[in-house]
Amino acid sequence: MTQLAFKPKTVTKKLIQHLPERSRDVIASRYALSGQKKPETLDSIGKRYGVTRERVRQIENHAIKLIQESEALVQESDSFAALEEAISNLGGILPEHLILKELAHDEESKNNLYFLLVVGHSFIYAKEDKDFSRRWYVDENVAKAVENALKAVHQKVRPTDVLTEHELVEHVKACLDRVSAKYREHDTILRWLELSQCLVKNPLNEWGRATAPGIKVKNIRDYAYLAMKRQGEPMHFREIAQSIRESFGKKAHEATTHNELIKDPRFVLVGRGKYALSDWGYEPGTVADVIVRVLAKRGPLSKNQILDEVKKHKFVKDNTVMVNLQNVTKFVKGKDGKYSLKK
Repeated sequence: MTQLAFKPKTVTKKLIQHLPERSRDVIASRYALSGQKKPETLDSIGKRYGVTRERVRQIENHAIKLIQESEALVQESDSFAALEEAISNLGGILPEHLILKELAHDEESKNNLYFLLVVGHSFIYAKEDKDFSRRWYVDENVAKAVENALKAVHQKVRPTDVLTEHELVEHVKACLDRVSAKYREHDTILRWLELSQCLVKNPLNEWGRATAPGIKVKNIRDYAYLAMKRQGEPMHFREIAQSIRESFGKKAHEATTHNELIKDPRFVLVGRGKYALSDWGYEPGTVADVIVRVLAKRGPLSKNQILDEVKKHKFVKDNTVMVNLQNVTKFVKGKDGKYSLKK
């Protein structure tokens, strides 16, 4: 967290103290500058004064204009310069939530800091769109370069790509054009990535498109996918539920987890209550189904060859495989001891 050389609340108090009483109350209410946690709505303020919400908006806009043209704003130029420098040092363009998180330590400070962004001449606001979240910047050239780089990276990342943090940062660096070396720091680029609505990270710190499998985590199935991906080998549904609870702090009842795994094609039952990811090459079906697929692909095989192949897809005992091979409606044992599909 970056420490500012001034207190946002002190500055805002000086800026609004010379406003007419009603204008001062409207500003304090709209931006939650008087200790309340959330801003008051236009409708709520209008009802209090017996005026329309549009009239309240006019009072708010006029009050902001008065502040921006006031001597008080000039007198606080050092504070605004310090805030501009802080944002520049953090990357020059940042999502709104990150500026508030980095530069304010509590909700009251965040409210006051946001108000300073609104009235300060150096701070340019860009609303949320399909590519980027709400953001503020202090250098238009840097902002354009960053947005262009992030758009270029989004085009390069394929729909199913899952990238490490390092890989994605290097992609952004390669796409940056005419940006100062001070803005090519790893942490700076990570802050820029939080601008993106298209590129997001999962709880394992992996990045990809918001639509990529295992990136946008919404439910127990998604957390189960991440838990198994991190484990790297098949897990029992009880182990999966436990991993979700311990690793991600999410409630995961064992029976519920089992039911969710059954419904999702990303998971393949490979043993009694044991699941693998289809990404790993496991395919659904019974032991007999697996044997059929293997023999159809490779032709006649010996007992040991079949056992090896089946165990790549199922966690079962040798005897279970041998029992299935006795199914004379599906399999035939030749004179050479090899098994083949019955024609």
